Amino acid sequence: MGDLILNVDFSAPERRPKKKEPSGNPRHRSFVRRRRELERRGVLRQKQLPPNPGRTPGLLGAGRPRHSENGPAAPRRPPGKGKGPGATRGTPDEGTERPVGSAKTKGKGRGAPPGAPPAPRKLLAMDCEMVGTGPGGRTSALARCSIVTYDGDVVYDRYVRPEAPIVDFRTRWSGIRRHHMDKAVPFRKAQQQVLQILAGKVVVGHAIHNDFKALRYSHPKALTRDTSRIPLLNRRAGFPENVAISLKRLTKALLHRDIQVGSSGHSSVEDARATMELYKVVEEEWEQHLRQNPEQD
Repeated sequence: MGDLILNVDFSAPERRPKKKEPSGNPRHRSFVRRRRELERRGVLRQKQLPPNPGRTPGLLGAGRPRHSENGPAAPRRPPGKGKGPGATRGTPDEGTERPVGSAKTKGKGRGAPPGAPPAPRKLLAMDCEMVGTGPGGRTSALARCSIVTYDGDVVYDRYVRPEAPIVDFRTRWSGIRRHHMDKAVPFRKAQQQVLQILAGKVVVGHAIHNDFKALRYSHPKALTRDTSRIPLLNRRAGFPENVAISLKRLTKALLHRDIQVGSSGHSSVEDARATMELYKVVEEEWEQHLRQNPEQD
């Protein structure tokens, strides 16, 4: 019987290195272990769902939606919907066209109904006083400007220093005297201030084209109301319709008030207030006439 030779290796079997335990907080390590177990069972393929940036990776079961660690993930909005940075123009939630970021306002941002009289806050009355400059003082220059509201409150009242030397103060009519120029506003500054106030407003005045000329300014015709050119006022006062009547006479006849009296000269604040009161006398009829005849003054 031959010898039986057995080759037995009594050395310790080679051990496979253990997978390195994932680092991180306990919640993350638990998640990684569960994911590896699902991959081993074949339920989840490796790297099937890469983690969503900015969120804790979710688990995917058979036919189950993706979840975050705090509960079910919110459903995604269709592209172009919503109010966030990804929203596109013309596709807000309500389905109506509105620029992104515009607020929904009910009744705001709209003008008055078509044909309605101007709102009181849109109405201003202005009167100016002039002095004479140039040869013989024949050139009229702005020396005082006053603006009042629909209720007669003073918005602006300043003495204005003309750019050219004053030759005639016309004190009898203007009420301007030499000492008024000591603290007067230079013309360019006054012009800028007044134009800012008048912008977008309906301006009422008596022979107001003279005031605009002194300001070197042209106000929109549709926003101008000249009480010296309203046949309605003349008719109410008993004067011929096509004749320019002075502010003093119209005020006396319709408002039963005396203005521009005494030797101290006119007051542009008083005249502006009287002009606004005259406008109110025929406001509704005048505005209705302008709506029906927009091409006329």
